[in-house]
Amino acid sequence: MEHVAATAVVDADGTVTGWSEGARQLVGHLAQEVVGTPAAGLLAEPVPHRVAAAGGGPVLLRHRDGHPVPAVVTACPLLGPRGTPVGFAVTAERPARPLSVLVGRVFEQSSMSMSVFDVDQRYLRVNDVACRVMGEPEQALLGRAFLDTVPDTEDNRGFVHHLRRVVETGRPVRYESFTDAPGEPRAHAWSIEMWPVREGDGELTAVALAAFDNSEQYWARERLALLNEAATAIGTSLDVVRTAEEMVQLVVGPYADFASVDLLDWVLAADELPPAAGQEIGERIVLRRVAHASLREGTPEAAVGLGESDVYPPFSPPARAVRERRAVLAHAGEPEFMNWVAERNIRGPDGRPFRAGVHSMLAVPLRARGTTLGVAVCVRMSHPDAYGRDDAVFAEELASRAAVCVDNARRFARERATALALQHSLLPQSLPGQAAVEVAHRYLPCGSIAGIGGDWFDVIPLSGSRVALVVGDVVGHGIQSSATMGRLRTAVRTLADVDLAPDELLTHLDDLVTHLASGDGGAEAAELGATCLYAVYDPVSRRLTVAAAGHPPPAVVLPGGPARLLEMTSGPPLGVGGLPFEATEVQLPEDTVVALYTDGLVEDRDRDVDRATAEMCRALAAPAGSLEALSDGVLKAVLPEQPSDDVALLLARTRALGGDRVATWDVPPDPAQVAVARQSATEQLTAWGLDEAAFVTELVVSELVTNAIRYGEPPIQLRLIRDRALICEVSDGSSTSPHLRRAHAYDEGGRGLLLVAQLTQRWGSRQTGGGKTIWAEQPLPPA
Repeated sequence: MEHVAATAVVDADGTVTGWSEGARQLVGHLAQEVVGTPAAGLLAEPVPHRVAAAGGGPVLLRHRDGHPVPAVVTACPLLGPRGTPVGFAVTAERPARPLSVLVGRVFEQSSMSMSVFDVDQRYLRVNDVACRVMGEPEQALLGRAFLDTVPDTEDNRGFVHHLRRVVETGRPVRYESFTDAPGEPRAHAWSIEMWPVREGDGELTAVALAAFDNSEQYWARERLALLNEAATAIGTSLDVVRTAEEMVQLVVGPYADFASVDLLDWVLAADELPPAAGQEIGERIVLRRVAHASLREGTPEAAVGLGESDVYPPFSPPARAVRERRAVLAHAGEPEFMNWVAERNIRGPDGRPFRAGVHSMLAVPLRARGTTLGVAVCVRMSHPDAYGRDDAVFAEELASRAAVCVDNARRFARERATALALQHSLLPQSLPGQAAVEVAHRYLPCGSIAGIGGDWFDVIPLSGSRVALVVGDVVGHGIQSSATMGRLRTAVRTLADVDLAPDELLTHLDDLVTHLASGDGGAEAAELGATCLYAVYDPVSRRLTVAAAGHPPPAVVLPGGPARLLEMTSGPPLGVGGLPFEATEVQLPEDTVVALYTDGLVEDRDRDVDRATAEMCRALAAPAGSLEALSDGVLKAVLPEQPSDDVALLLARTRALGGDRVATWDVPPDPAQVAVARQSATEQLTAWGLDEAAFVTELVVSELVTNAIRYGEPPIQLRLIRDRALICEVSDGSSTSPHLRRAHAYDEGGRGLLLVAQLTQRWGSRQTGGGKTIWAEQPLPPA
C-alpha cells in the first residue's frame, strides 16, 4: 500500500479549519464535509492521555465508511501575534508495517525457490516459486518429509544428504544440480544454497534454502562446450561422408532427437568444381543424404536413405535454408512446418509418419568460403524445449565449422583424385614383354591426409635379353611429388637406353637431380628428396647387379630357401652429390624371387622397421601358386589397415637362357676369320631352325666382325642369342663406340652400320668392363 501523509488545521476550540488532499485520501472525507466540525468526530476512540501529553503518537481514526484507520499523528502548535497558541497543525500517516510482516512478504514473493525445513527434513514453509516447482500448494507440503513428496532418485537423495549435512555441521552448503522437478516439464539447472537457522540461544532449529534457476546459463555453457567438442570431433578424417557423420553424431542427444546432413551432388564429385560465385540456386533443390542419426534404433525418422538424392520443395525449411543462406526455424502449428511434416510423411519409409510429439525443427545451411555445400536438419520430439534464436545462432556456428571441414575434405578428395590420375598416368600401364624374368607388381596410394606420394617402379628391357628392375620414392606427397616422380622415371628410362651400369646410371641421375635443384623451377626434387634402386639381371650369366641411392636393399628368395635381404652398400639419396655409388653383383639360380619395394612397405611411425622387414621376409618365403598371389600375401601380412605412406612392390622370378639358346665364338683379329664367323653363325641358325634369318644374319655378322677386327682391339667375341628376337653381339677390347653416319657417293666405306640399322629391328652399343659390345636384334621368322 502506498504511503499517505495527511494534514489538517485545528483551532483552539478543537474545530477543523483546514483540510488537505492527503487527509481526504486517508479517511475519505471531503474538505466541505469536515471544515467547521469538531476534530473529535474524526476519532474512532479517545486520544490516549500519553499521546496528548506528548503532542503526538498512535491514534485510531474513523474512515468515512466507518472502519477504523490506524495512524500516527503529530500536533504542532500554531502561535498568534502575541505568541499565544491559536490552534494546531496536525499531520497523520499510517504506521510503518512491522518488520516481520515485511520479511514474510519478501519470502513469499521472491523470484527464487525458497523453503525452510526442520532438522528432520520436513517442510516448515515454502514460497510461491517453490510450490510451483514442486507442483503442490503449501498446505500439501507442510509437515511432510522431502522424500515423501518426490520420486526416490539419486538426485533427490543427494538433496536430502546436503540438508542433513547442514544440520550435522552447522555450516552452509552451496552446490549445483541438474535434475527434474515434479512441477516442471523438463529438467532444470539449479544453483542451491542451504544455511542453518538458529534461535537466540544459538540452537539450530531449521535449515533454509534458496534455489536459483540458472538453466539458461547452463544451456549456454552446454552449447559452448558442444562447440569446443566439435573442434576435435568433426573433421578427424579428410572424408566428406565421415565428416558429415561426425556432425550428426555430435548433435543427436544433447541437441536434437534426429539430425541429418544433405549435400549438393557436386560436393561429392571429386572431379567437379564448385558453382561460380553469385550463381542463383533454383527453387527446387536436389540434395543427397550422406549422414543421419537418431535416438531411436534404426533411424525411423529418415524419409531418405543414405546415399539417395531427393528433391526438396521450395516451401520446405531445408530448401529455404539453402536458398536464403541462413538458419530457418519451424515449430508445430506453423503452416510451413505442418506442410513439411505432411510432405515428409508421404515420402516416409513404408508409409511410417513422424512419431507423435515432433514439435520443432531447425534447418541450417552448410557454407564455407562463400559457397553453399548443403544443409543440416535438426528435429526435436522427446526434447521438451522448442528451438529458439539462441539455438539458431549455435547451429549456424556449428554448421560453419562443420562446413569448413567438409570443404577441406572435398578439396583433399579433388587434389587426391588429380594426383592419383597423374600418378597412374606416369606409372607403367603394362609391363613390356621380356624373357629374363617373370614379374608381378603392386602399387597402393597413401590413404592418409598427407596425400598421394611419389613412389614408382619400372621394368625396362635391355640389350642382350637383359632387363632392368627399378623402384624409387620421392619423399613428400601431392601433385608436386607425382610430377617429380614422372621426371625421374623418364630420366631413368633415358639413361637405361644408354645401357649404363647401375652405379654409373645412379651417378648420372644424381647429377641430373642436382642440376634440377640448382636451375629455375626445378628445386622440388631436392626439397622433397628422392631415393632409387636400379638392378640389372642377365639371364645368360644369371647375374644380378644392383646399386641403390638411399633406398632399402632388395630381398632375395632362392628356390626352396628362406628370404634374406641382399647385402649391399647403399649410396646417399639423390641430390646430395659428391659421394660415389657402389654396385653389388650376385649370381642367382633360376626361379629365384627378387623383391624390390619402397620404404612404405616396412616403415611406419607405429611399427618397428626390423619387425616389419622380418614379416616381409617370412611372407616372401611362404608357398604361393603365382607371383600375383605372393604379392597379395606380402601386402596382407606386412601392411596395416591404413598405411601412412605409398607402397610400391615389384617381384621378379628369374629365368635362365641355357646353352641351347646361346652360341659364342672367339674370333682371332684376322680379316680371314670374317668368313669363318659368318659360316659358324649360319650353321647355328640351321641348328635352331632359323634358316630364313640366315641371309640378314650373315650380313650383320660380316659387318660387325669386320668393324671389330679393323677398328677394335682383341679379344673379339661373337655371340648369338635366340630369345624373343634373334640377337647378334660382337664384343672387343676397345671402348670407342661406333657412330651411324651417311656415306657420300664416292666414299669406299661407311655404309656398314647404316646397312645393319636398315636390316635389323634395332641396334646399339654398350660399354663393358673390358671394352664394348655392338649388338643388333632382328625379329624371329614366323614359326
